[in-house]
Amino acid sequence: MKNTFLSILSLLLTLTLYGQEKDITTDLYDTYGQYREVSIGKRRIKHVDIQPLILKYAANPKFKVQKVGESIEGRSLSLISMGSGKTNVFLWSQMHGDEPTATQAIFDILNFLDSPDFKDEKKQILENLTLHFLPMLNPDGAEVFQRRNHLGIDINRDALRLQSPEGQTLKKIRDSLNADFGFNLHDQSTYYNAELTSKPATISYLATAYNYEKDINDVRIKAMQVIVFMNDIIQKYAPGQVGRYSDDFEPRAFGDNIAKWGTSLILIESGGYANDVEKQEIRKLNYVSILSALYTIANKSYQNIPHGDYEKIPQNDRKLFDLKIEGATYELKGNEYVIDLGIQRLEVDNENHSDFYYSSRIMDQGDLSTYYGYENLDAKDYKIKVGKVYPEVISSMNDLSKLDISSLLKLGYAYLKVKNIPMKMVASNLQMHLVNPDFEQPELYLEVGINPTFFLEKNGILTHAVLNGFLIDLKSDKNNFKNALIIR
Repeated sequence: MKNTFLSILSLLLTLTLYGQEKDITTDLYDTYGQYREVSIGKRRIKHVDIQPLILKYAANPKFKVQKVGESIEGRSLSLISMGSGKTNVFLWSQMHGDEPTATQAIFDILNFLDSPDFKDEKKQILENLTLHFLPMLNPDGAEVFQRRNHLGIDINRDALRLQSPEGQTLKKIRDSLNADFGFNLHDQSTYYNAELTSKPATISYLATAYNYEKDINDVRIKAMQVIVFMNDIIQKYAPGQVGRYSDDFEPRAFGDNIAKWGTSLILIESGGYANDVEKQEIRKLNYVSILSALYTIANKSYQNIPHGDYEKIPQNDRKLFDLKIEGATYELKGNEYVIDLGIQRLEVDNENHSDFYYSSRIMDQGDLSTYYGYENLDAKDYKIKVGKVYPEVISSMNDLSKLDISSLLKLGYAYLKVKNIPMKMVASNLQMHLVNPDFEQPELYLEVGINPTFFLEKNGILTHAVLNGFLIDLKSDKNNFKNALIIR
């Protein structure tokens, strides 16, 4: 009887603590706008963009800011620390230069920690933990918005050889802190989904394995418990949109080795979220879930969470397209076939790596019944039709404004011949491709790898245009369209 009473008491205590943290999470979510760092509001942030923020914290006595290394091209690597607790928590982001979502969230978290709000919660965090943030580990990669560093290697595969100065810095800090917890912060492809669902893996977690056998020791159990807690938080704001990253052991990777060296390693991957191209909603989810995780680590309530629940998180899968067209009729050599099309809108950086345009591709076609789309069209009874070239040659770019593009689309035109298109121009915000005067009518032949530009017809009437992978409803003025292409 006594044991039963103690078990019930323990359960009630756990639920109470858990409930309190969920209330804190709600408050963090609702007040996020007060702490969001507005100076870095797009994904293509560079080293120069975060230097004023680092200097601001260097001048603030609440924080300790150290230069802890340099990249190959000589850009500084900075560590920002705060707190006085015995438990060291090390968080690093942008090991891959084109993965900045958590970098932005880190500066939101720093703004929160510097504020006078949430006094009791922050007191508990900062008296029990010492926090260490390395916001941008690969500034050379960030400069050109690429995964690898200037040496051309993946820093996350350099844990053994330690040839990159960035990797050497990461190892040095981990060892000097002997960090109890580590947060390895990444972005993943927006085309990951939670297994067997149409929902994107907006956030994916991994408690990294430390050997090929994927053994579970106390260090890994702690990471699993914190991840279960964070998953519960994300489910509140993005239900069903959490995945579990593969825990296959990678002996060269930092996460796997850091777990082997004794740090409870929590890997977070920021994936996709509908209509969130710049990942600002996902940034907010990082902010809320990481701060909540720090709170549960500080008060040790995560220890009451069953680590076995980690395995209940759906695994990552990769079966999402930006646009899926299902069951369209395609005529080829006099015969009609029913096919699905999976289309992805691929980003192409501009010269300064500060913005991008889309150059879309058909990524798969055939029976795609096990795949999903952010945007879906049931095209049963629709026929795929070729996009035509408007017969008149437009004499100048200025004359384009005189055209009724909507009317031309409804007539099935997808290409405009234009004289003297500027050489620097690579994309057009018009809902038609711009081509040179000698451009010839393309054949309608669909295959993986081509740019998806065609029309859909139902009962003899054109209803939709697919232009550079964007679906345009010809009956609506509201369409999700960014750009067409310049085809020379």
